[in-house]
Amino acid sequence: MKAAIVLFPGSNREGDAARALRQAGADTQIVWHDDHALPDRTDLVVLPGGFSYGDYLRCGAIAGRAKIMDAVRAHAARGGYVLGICNGFQILCESGLLPGVLMRNRDLRFVCKRQFLRVERNDTVFTRVYKKHQAIDVAIAHGEGNYEAHEETIRELEDQGRVAFRYCNAQAQVGGEANPNGSTNDIAGIYSEKLNVLGMMPHPENLIDPLVGGIDGRGLFASLVAA
Repeated sequence: MKAAIVLFPGSNREGDAARALRQAGADTQIVWHDDHALPDRTDLVVLPGGFSYGDYLRCGAIAGRAKIMDAVRAHAARGGYVLGICNGFQILCESGLLPGVLMRNRDLRFVCKRQFLRVERNDTVFTRVYKKHQAIDVAIAHGEGNYEAHEETIRELEDQGRVAFRYCNAQAQVGGEANPNGSTNDIAGIYSEKLNVLGMMPHPENLIDPLVGGIDGRGLFASLVAA
């Protein structure tokens, strides 16, 4: 697999994403936000976490209108894979590749901690290594991770099976204190209509090495490379 990781001013997780992908066997390349095209034969585009453009206006608002995003949208329209993590999820929503918006956390505080996610389906290119409804241990670090959308949009996401992950506890139970930011229906990640674009707030790339206390994040990158 050939992966292009887009670097925006203020991105700070591109190295982590590249390491996770290389560990899984992918060939990675950093792409500058002001470029007009993706590298030839790109399979996967990754929009990493961070604070693109200092989160001015809204998180991801300026990055969503960067020159490279025209190429990313065209890539997704052709069926190419796109993964947006944390700020990358915000950019996907701002660029029109995914519906909804990421609002301020429920308690208006930045939250940075380990977090369990429930895998809602394991028949996509992003999740095949996992089991359905498996609770995976990853990390979160965000101030605007509260996913919101119109009721009709939420209903479509649920009816079409486009909720990728939900916040949960270690027993895969959702709701209550297991939700760290107030996100509607405990949503932590969603898919596009063709299931080739995934946006998620948590950071699977942070839990790929036993040295940091867990490897549950490996499954997502291994699933992608296997695809």
